[in-house]
Amino acid sequence: MSQDKNFNLPNILAAIRILLAPLMLWFMIDQDNSIFIGWHPSWFDYMAGLIFVIASVTDFFDGFIARKWNQMTKLGAILDPLADKMLMLAGFIGLIALDRASAFAVFLILSREFFITGLRVVAVAEGKSVASTMSGKIKTVMQMIAIGFLIMN
Repeated sequence: MSQDKNFNLPNILAAIRILLAPLMLWFMIDQDNSIFIGWHPSWFDYMAGLIFVIASVTDFFDGFIARKWNQMTKLGAILDPLADKMLMLAGFIGLIALDRASAFAVFLILSREFFITGLRVVAVAEGKSVASTMSGKIKTVMQMIAIGFLIMN
């Protein structure tokens, strides 16, 4: 029986990151109408922050595992940056809703992110390899740290 090479741990981790993004956003913005009656609002921040940290860690591991175990796929090349952007988008939407970030600043940041991601997706679709640069990786880590701190207020 042949195994689909797209069904691998790095792609599963990216898919988990996509699923965690709306859950994190829910903890950020549903603090008043929650099913968790009696929870202090800061607990929602901590839960959202914990989910964000877990999702961010999967970002490191999916790339590391894909390279180390030679499990890089075209799907992964598209799924990974998409998962990153969904996580960032969910975080930024929550931060705007909680008045912890400027909508204009978020618009500028996300415009750049989606433009670059769009270019990468087109390149991958055309069979071109687009490797991440060290400066791009540092930028992503810094964004994740900043968003994490802002989520946990």
